Amino acid sequence: MTRTPQAAAAQAATELRERTGVDGYDIALVMGSGWAPAADLLGSAGHELPSSDLTGFLKPAVDGHSGTIRSITDGDRDILAFLGRTHLYEGHGTDAVVHGVRTAVAAGADIVVLTNAAGGINTDYAVGSPVLISDHINMTARSPLAGATFVDLTDTYNAELRAVAREVAPDLPEGVYAAMPGPHFETPAEVRMLRALGADLVGMSTVLEAIAAREAGARVLGMSLVTNIAAGLEGANLDHQEVLATGRDSAQSVGRLLADIVARL
Repeated sequence: MTRTPQAAAAQAATELRERTGVDGYDIALVMGSGWAPAADLLGSAGHELPSSDLTGFLKPAVDGHSGTIRSITDGDRDILAFLGRTHLYEGHGTDAVVHGVRTAVAAGADIVVLTNAAGGINTDYAVGSPVLISDHINMTARSPLAGATFVDLTDTYNAELRAVAREVAPDLPEGVYAAMPGPHFETPAEVRMLRALGADLVGMSTVLEAIAAREAGARVLGMSLVTNIAAGLEGANLDHQEVLATGRDSAQSVGRLLADIVARL
C-alpha cells in the first residue's frame, strides 16, 4: 500500500521525537536563503541532524540551504528550525516541498514561521529590509492539496501573529508575496505583470508550504528579506550569489528581529 504524504510526515515526526527527545514542538521555522544564521539567536540548540536522516526528506540542492534540522530550547518552549527547504523547481513534486511543514505540525507545532529571500517589486522596500507577508499570489499553478480538500485561505498569514510582529517592530512593512515556479528569475515583463496584479514581493517558495500548514491547522507567519530589486526596475542583472550576500550582510539585524518576534508568539 502506498503511504500517503500525511502518513510519511507522521512517521518523520515520530523519528524526530526519537532523535531529539522532544515530545512536541511549539513553533516551527523554515529558514530561507539568507535567514539560516538567525537560528543561532532563537535559543539554545539541543539536537541537530541532517533532514535527510528522516523519512521523506531530501538532501538540499540549492546554495544557502544546509538541509539541517535544529531542535532549540527557549525557556519552556521547544522550537524546530529547518535550515533550508526543498523548492518546487527541484522537480520532486509538491509533497516534497511541503514535507517539512507537515512534519513540523505532526510533531506538535501549531505556529509555522516561513521565511524567504525575495525580489522587491514595491520600490518602497530597500534591499536588506525585512517585510511581513500579508497575503500571497500563487503563480506556480500547483497546490499541495489533492482531491476534494477545500481549505479557506482568507487568513493564510495570521493577522494576530502579524500584529505581534508589529508590536516588536512598529515600522515593519507588509506586502503581498508572489510565488513563481523558478528556477529562472523573472523577466521585466513578468515583474510588471505581478506589480499590476498587486504583488509587492516575488520569490520561488513559501506559498505551497503556507497552504499545507493551513490545511494541517497551523497558524502561519511569513517574512521576506528583500535581497534584490526585481528584474527591470533598476536595470541590474540578477544573481543568486547576490541573494546570499545580502542575506549574510543582513543576518544579524533580521536574525535579532526574528528572534524577538518568535519570543512574543
